[in-house]
Amino acid sequence: MNFAETSTIARQFTEHGYQKVNFNEKADIYVINTCSVTQKADKKSEQAVKKARNLNPDSKIIVVGCYAQLQPETLASIKGVDLILGHREKFRAFDYIEKTISKKESPEIHTCKLNEINNYHHAYSQGDRTRSFLKVQDGCDYFCTYCTIPFARGRSRNQEIKEIIKQAEKIAGAGIKEIILTGVNIGDFGKTTNESFLDLLKNLSKVKNIKRYRISSIEPDLLTSEIIGFISQSEKFLPHFHIPLQSGCNDILDKMNRKYNRELFQDKVNQIRKKIPDAFIGVDVIVGFPGEDEKKFKITEQFLQETDASYYHVFPFSERPNARAAKMNHKVPGHIIKKRARILQSLAEKKQKKFYRRHLGENRPVLFEHYNKEGKMFGFTDNYIKVETNYNENLAETIKEVRLIDLNKHNNVEIQIKSQTNSNNQN
Repeated sequence: MNFAETSTIARQFTEHGYQKVNFNEKADIYVINTCSVTQKADKKSEQAVKKARNLNPDSKIIVVGCYAQLQPETLASIKGVDLILGHREKFRAFDYIEKTISKKESPEIHTCKLNEINNYHHAYSQGDRTRSFLKVQDGCDYFCTYCTIPFARGRSRNQEIKEIIKQAEKIAGAGIKEIILTGVNIGDFGKTTNESFLDLLKNLSKVKNIKRYRISSIEPDLLTSEIIGFISQSEKFLPHFHIPLQSGCNDILDKMNRKYNRELFQDKVNQIRKKIPDAFIGVDVIVGFPGEDEKKFKITEQFLQETDASYYHVFPFSERPNARAAKMNHKVPGHIIKKRARILQSLAEKKQKKFYRRHLGENRPVLFEHYNKEGKMFGFTDNYIKVETNYNENLAETIKEVRLIDLNKHNNVEIQIKSQTNSNNQN
């Protein structure tokens, strides 16, 4: 979602005559859209500010987004920052820069209180990648104990479906073939408009010239049987799910203030496998949450081994200021968190290889990326298997049917592209 919002902010500048350059190049203005989901994200944001300052000490540096909303004073203490815009103000970055173009001794700060974050600004990416990320929802009402996103982005809200359809049509008009739906908690879509996420999916499927949709991430308690059933029958919504689990231990899930238990999660996976056997199922897991002793970690590890997921995204627990988990007892030492993360990451890699190998020999549609990496190009099948082949500029940005041949040393699948006469060309 940050990528979609960053792209939207950038368009405000280019539409007014500015030229966008690579972040590694010298520029007059740097806009840094920050994330604050982990301590590592905070550090990366700070490093980006320092990098911009070193590239051009005379440049104007604008810092926007979640870290700017949550800790503006910390950012203000970093040399070189000229303007700090919180969540409500960040989409006015161009307006602010036009009014406050001169360098200042101390940065301007424009943020608001949490209860004042109630605006919604549409966002989608265009021209930066093969796919477009389309924001359909913002904010969150869940207040999980490890998370500060609700404090940075406010309550759950969204635009009406008809407005999102207009944005999807603009994306289609730019020749982009795949859209990834994104948001903070997209399954919660419709609270502010008396619509539903399923309503959104059905309407998006009618947009002409968009060949493929993916759902970036959806909470298990909001992934309904109706949504799974719809995707199983859809020609456009791909067999690809990303479902946050966070822990396979019910005691830890309860401490996290998650809205489900492991039994519900397992039921969702089983429903997907029954209706869409070849679906890719990615899962988020947090290791080292306060109170996760060795026994509870083993419960999670065993659950992950037994669950028929395709890959696990493993996140070491990151203590966030203002999150309730920061005040919890029984903290897990850092070296143990790292050890557990390595164990689960190893399991994740085994799961992914197993999923890839399961589909070798099959024919599947692939959307090819445009970039050339050492004479190779890449793409993803409908069910999110990463493929690799020799670079051919005629394949870039096209969808071709391929045969999955073998898994290479980079854990990508080598392919054979079906001939034009034998394939259903979806260009």
